[in-house]
Amino acid sequence: MIWEQVLTRLKDKITEEGFNTWFKPTRLIERRNGVLLVEVPNPFFAEWIEEYYGKILTDIMTEVSSDGLRVAFHSRKVEPDAARPRFIRKRVIYTQNGSRLQERYTFKDFIVGESNRFAHAASLAVAEAPSEVYNPLFLYGGVGLGKTHLVQAIGNYIARTGPKLSVAYIPAETLFIELIDAVEKGTRMEFKNRYRSKDILLIDDIHFLKGKESLQEEIFHLFNHLYEGGKQVVLTCDRPPREIPTLEDRLASRFSGGLVVDIQPPDLETRIAILLRKAESEDQALPRDVAYYIASRIRSNIRELEGALIKLLALSSLTGRGLTTSLADEVLSDLLRNRPRTTPNRIAKHVARGFNVKVDEMKGRRRTAPLALARQSAMYLVRKLLNFSLKEIGRYFGGKDHTTVLHAIDKISRLREEDLTFKEKLMGIEQRINRG
Repeated sequence: MIWEQVLTRLKDKITEEGFNTWFKPTRLIERRNGVLLVEVPNPFFAEWIEEYYGKILTDIMTEVSSDGLRVAFHSRKVEPDAARPRFIRKRVIYTQNGSRLQERYTFKDFIVGESNRFAHAASLAVAEAPSEVYNPLFLYGGVGLGKTHLVQAIGNYIARTGPKLSVAYIPAETLFIELIDAVEKGTRMEFKNRYRSKDILLIDDIHFLKGKESLQEEIFHLFNHLYEGGKQVVLTCDRPPREIPTLEDRLASRFSGGLVVDIQPPDLETRIAILLRKAESEDQALPRDVAYYIASRIRSNIRELEGALIKLLALSSLTGRGLTTSLADEVLSDLLRNRPRTTPNRIAKHVARGFNVKVDEMKGRRRTAPLALARQSAMYLVRKLLNFSLKEIGRYFGGKDHTTVLHAIDKISRLREEDLTFKEKLMGIEQRINRG
C-alpha cells in the first residue's frame, strides 16, 4: 500500500520519537480522486504534521507517486459514550507543489502588536486596493514571524471580497522547481504565461533566489511585465532586498521600489494573545497562566509558539491530563532540550568579546567611544533576540533610562544599514550567541 511506502521512507528520515508520536497512530482509510485519506487521533495531529513534516512528506509523495497524489487527514474524537469514533475534521494539509492559498491565513486571525502593526496595515491596504498603493510590497523578517500569514491573507482577502482578479501564491523554491521542469519539458513559454497572466502575484521566501541566476532572470522579466501592466506584486523575505547575497542590483532595485516593511519578534502580550486565539480556534480554553508560561519561554518565533501549543493540546488529549504549567513544562523541555538558552548575560559576554571590552565595563558608567558602541550593540541584541522591554534592558545595563536604551537601539539599527563592515561584525556576534 502506498501509505505504508510513505511511512517506511519517513521512518528513515525523522527521529524514532517523532515517528512513533505522530505517524505510528495513523491509518489509511481510502484512496479516492487523487487523495489519500489518512486517519489521525485528533485535530492537533493534522496541525503538527502540517507545520513540522509537510515539506518532507511532500518530497516522499513525489518519490512514491508520479500522478500528483495528495494527502488529507481525518481527525477523530472519541466520545465517552460512543461505540465508534466520530470524525470531526477533514482537511487536505498540503498539495504536491505546495503552492495553494490556505484558508486559515486571514487578517481576522492575525494577531496585531507593536512588532507587526505597520506590516499588517500595509498588507491590508494592498488587499483592499491592489495595484493602487505599495506596489510592490516587500515584507521581511525572521523565521516564523507571520510573513507567510500576511501574504496569504492578502490573497485570501482579494479572492473572497474583491473583484474577480486572478491570484497566484507560490514559494520561490516551488517557482524554481517549476522552472527546471519547464526547461526539461520544453514548456518554458507556458511557464512564463502562467504567471504573466495573473493580476496578483504573491511570492514567498524570495531569499531562495540567492545564487539562482536563471530564476533571477525569469523573476526580473516577470516582475517588469506585471508591474508595467499595473498588476500587484507582494514579496516576502528573511532580510531587506539589499541584503540578499548575490541578488542582482537590478532586482534589488525593483524590490525596493515600493514599500519595504520589516516584522519584528512579538512582545510578551502579543505572544500570549496569539496562544489564546490559537487555542480558541481549536475549541480549547487555555488558562492564562499556561499561556504566560509558554510565551515567556518562547520569545522570538510564532511558528514555534503555535507548535508548542499544538503539542500541548495533543498531549493533553491523548493522556487525559489537564492544561497546566506542569504539562506545558514537559512539552517545552522536549522542544527546547537541545537549544542553548539565550540570556542577557550570554549576549553581553559575546558582545564584550567581539568588541574587546569587559562585561562589567559595559554595565558601568564609562562612556569611551569603543565602550559606548559595545554597550549600545548589546542593548540592540538583547532587544532583538529576547524582546525585553526598554526598562528591562536599561535595568540590566546599570540602570540606564528607557530613552538612553531607545537611542542605542536606533543608533545601531542605522549603523547596520550604513556600515557594511559593522553589520557583518554584529551578525557574526549574533551567530555565536545562537550557537551558544
